[in-house]
Amino acid sequence: MSVEQRSASKARKGAGEGSGLKKIVAASMVGTVVEWYEFFLYATAATLVFGKYFFPSTGNELDGIIQAFITYAVGFVARPLGGIVFGQIGDKLGRKPTLQLTIVIVGVSTFLMGCLPGFVEIGYWAPAMLVALRFIQGFALGGEWGGAVLLVAEHSPNKSRGFWSSWPQAAVPVGNLLATAVLFTMSTVLSSEAFLGWGWRVAFWLSAVIVFVGYYIRTHVTEAPIFLEAKAQVEKSKAISYGVGEVIRKYPKGILQAMGLRFAENIMYYLVVSFAIVYLKSVHKYDTSSLLLALLIAHVIHFLVIPQVGRLVDSWGRKPVYLVGAITGATWPFFAFPMFDTRNAVIIVLAVTIGLCLHAFMYAGQPAIMSELFPTRMRYSGVSLGSQVTSIFAGSLAPLLATQWLKDTGSWVPTAIYLVVACAVTVVAVVSLKETKGIALQEVDQADAIRHGLATASTSKG
Repeated sequence: MSVEQRSASKARKGAGEGSGLKKIVAASMVGTVVEWYEFFLYATAATLVFGKYFFPSTGNELDGIIQAFITYAVGFVARPLGGIVFGQIGDKLGRKPTLQLTIVIVGVSTFLMGCLPGFVEIGYWAPAMLVALRFIQGFALGGEWGGAVLLVAEHSPNKSRGFWSSWPQAAVPVGNLLATAVLFTMSTVLSSEAFLGWGWRVAFWLSAVIVFVGYYIRTHVTEAPIFLEAKAQVEKSKAISYGVGEVIRKYPKGILQAMGLRFAENIMYYLVVSFAIVYLKSVHKYDTSSLLLALLIAHVIHFLVIPQVGRLVDSWGRKPVYLVGAITGATWPFFAFPMFDTRNAVIIVLAVTIGLCLHAFMYAGQPAIMSELFPTRMRYSGVSLGSQVTSIFAGSLAPLLATQWLKDTGSWVPTAIYLVVACAVTVVAVVSLKETKGIALQEVDQADAIRHGLATASTSKG
């Protein structure tokens, strides 16, 4: 018996909702917290700092923010490339080594962002270097999400995959929470001049410390038995392929469905956590510290809600829960922006929190749904492509377009219409899905083997 076969056998014996699975969930979450801390740190800093620090002044505050959001979008453009590269690596070598590599790359690029001089010191070299580091950061993150959620989904029991695989999703608001908390602390204890001068850098430098923790924890996880078996079968038979090219040829519909699922969710999230700040700060001149505090509260609630929605995904089904999120999400801007206009702190926090709770109905079930769309031999590539390609024309453009529309029209209505259209696209994608609640991933592999005449690719159900 090979080393990998012994590992698979050992992992299978420890599978279930015991300490082994909880360890996998913790490892996935910690690494995800680290990487999304760094990614969302950029998003918040782009709104509060980068427009003034890295770009020339035009006399209009929104111009600098728009320029900062363009560099922000570069990370989203890089993410599909990272999804392709790391998806291929993850399907061939494994989820664990891929996740170890991505966390290091994201950490180094983020730390270096905190060392960059500004436009006053080096002119246009400042935004150029910022864009280069942003691209590297986005490239690595493109391979992170798929590996993190699959590490949990492939270990999870069939009846509770929605719940367990929602935990890495819950790690995202934790990462955002930490980024917001650090910036909130620095903006509170420092003067505006000190915060813009050097205070924001501290949050970026802290990433070096957090990366060591995440990397160490990820060294102590194991691959799922189903992946080790699929890997052994690919290596044994030349008739069986894997990775990006294979999933594009064999599962184009699955990729399109995954992209449709991601579309409204991705747009809505960045409208809630990024454009809301722009709107409140530029239209109502709302205090930076108050804005960050509002996001802190909303992120905590978002974290608590996501796993509970994950339970609903297992009990109600994948499609009904997602439809609730897509349909109700379309209504959010029509009541949220009037709530923002009250300038009442409690009402503002409530508007942001409701937005993130509605978002959770789409976000929590994504890992389970997407992992059930693709067979194991190409699952990492399929999930990464479906989720990351969407980010180019969804999350990357959402705050940029909304800010431009606000500048041109002075109104939030175009943004509201934009979200309604996005939610309609996602509803169509959800309706096109087959309900996969409780399905075994071995059944997905078996169906793939039968469909493509790969008898040796079938996996046992034992």
